[in-house]
Amino acid sequence: MKRTNNYIYKSSLLYKALFMAGVILTGASACTKNFERYNTDNTGVNTNLESLMKHEQMAVINFSGGGDPNSYQVQQNLNADCFSGYMMSANQFSGNTNMNYFMVSGWNGEAFKVVYLDVLSYAHQIQEMGVDKDYPAVWAVAQIVKITAMDRATDIYGPLPYSQAGSTKSGVKYDSQQEIYGSFFTELDAAVTALKTFISSGQTLPFEFSAMDLVYDGDFNRWLQFANSLRLRLAMHIVKVDKATAQVQAEKALDPANGGVITDNSGNMDVKMAGAGFTNPLVFIARNWADINIGASIQSYLSGYNDPRIGRYMDKSTDSTFPVQYKGIRIGSNVVKSAYQTYSTINFKDGSSPAFTLNTPVQLMTAAEVYFLRSEAALRGWANAGGTAQSLYEQGINTSLAQWGVPDAEYINNSTSTPAGYTDPKNAANNAPAPSNVTIRWSETATNEQKLERIITQKWIAMFPEGQEAWTEFRRTGYPKLFTVVNNNSGGTIDTDVQVRRLPYPQNEYNTNRAELDKGIQLLGGADNGGTRLWWDVNKGNF
Repeated sequence: MKRTNNYIYKSSLLYKALFMAGVILTGASACTKNFERYNTDNTGVNTNLESLMKHEQMAVINFSGGGDPNSYQVQQNLNADCFSGYMMSANQFSGNTNMNYFMVSGWNGEAFKVVYLDVLSYAHQIQEMGVDKDYPAVWAVAQIVKITAMDRATDIYGPLPYSQAGSTKSGVKYDSQQEIYGSFFTELDAAVTALKTFISSGQTLPFEFSAMDLVYDGDFNRWLQFANSLRLRLAMHIVKVDKATAQVQAEKALDPANGGVITDNSGNMDVKMAGAGFTNPLVFIARNWADINIGASIQSYLSGYNDPRIGRYMDKSTDSTFPVQYKGIRIGSNVVKSAYQTYSTINFKDGSSPAFTLNTPVQLMTAAEVYFLRSEAALRGWANAGGTAQSLYEQGINTSLAQWGVPDAEYINNSTSTPAGYTDPKNAANNAPAPSNVTIRWSETATNEQKLERIITQKWIAMFPEGQEAWTEFRRTGYPKLFTVVNNNSGGTIDTDVQVRRLPYPQNEYNTNRAELDKGIQLLGGADNGGTRLWWDVNKGNF
């Protein structure tokens, strides 16, 4: 990892000062019908529509505009990717890290910084160029991208500045998470309407939208399907706290009249970083810095299930002191990099056909995830799911197997395999029994709770390696059952069994926006630490 000391990211007051001063609204012109203005103004990169659209899409994964994977590392990879059970670092860093719940202040602020300095900045500048009025379909895409990114941020922290972000130089108001989700649904309404209107009109744009689209190569129908799939995801997030709204929004998303959802792997929401001259940050971190390895939880589930995806997700160990095998690292273990970097990594070493290369797109949503969302909708008795809970569950599994090139017709019929226990060849203190006994094959006689565990467990497997959404779903449902942290250094603020629920607000907010932050913490409903639950993270049963 590129650094000069033991701290991965040393936060700066500069980004907030720039944001509060209204920098995100500068450098853009008034509305104009002259497309030459969009494409030829060389006053700066942020006045070029193509550049703005590309940078906004990259920033969804909180990959800052400078192109340094360090941004992705400290905002997601060493947080949600590990909290979700997917990964764990062999690097001990300073000893106390988010992976043992110490919650490093410099790491906690990166996601906050990027969503405001990058994502909302680009969205504001696109709007200031008049794109919302001149090209509503393009603005719809920019809005969908913004919602995707902002949802990730609010699901990390809770209440955030949203409705008034960028509108004032100081004292930026925090919105409750309920208000933020309400805004998401309203904005999706507008975006879906704009896309449907443009698609049905048969009109074309006076420029190549494909040149600025890093996801769907200019296909507005695919963006419409992603918008509906995103609505379905957001609806399911809030089902335990507001079931009525969740059902209304989910049924709207699934209504065929609204354009449909993602149904095949060609519609997966994958950001093609290479199209903007950058590399996949996760692969860069694993390959170039050797700073991330596979987590014990995902390895134990895949090993126990004899899952054919295991060889595509991860490489085997390369340690000479124990037999070659798939071997993850349990979160919160006391590690030494020289001893543990030989455990399994994502599959980037697999000869001529690795699953992950520097040019691999960054995955944010897959068709498989949408099938599992639909399966849960059917389980809850909601309209428009398009199948039974079982048929959609099995279709989700088979779609994921196809995505990874390992079709297996018998996998869904496996009624005996269960997740494996974990054994650390180098430290028995890290050993743990199997976290669950859930099997793969659907059972119609199971309880709804048992059915949901199956759905979410297979959904979690299918979403790999996208740890942010996986962590959100674990917090929402309690599934899959994950290994707990070995060493909990939170000082009692995070319950080992309940596990980490959020990131604390960045120190910079305390320094520059304290009065409004304090109101935001009141909206949060608990202390600003990693143990406080978010609005939708209700401590009650799923049904």
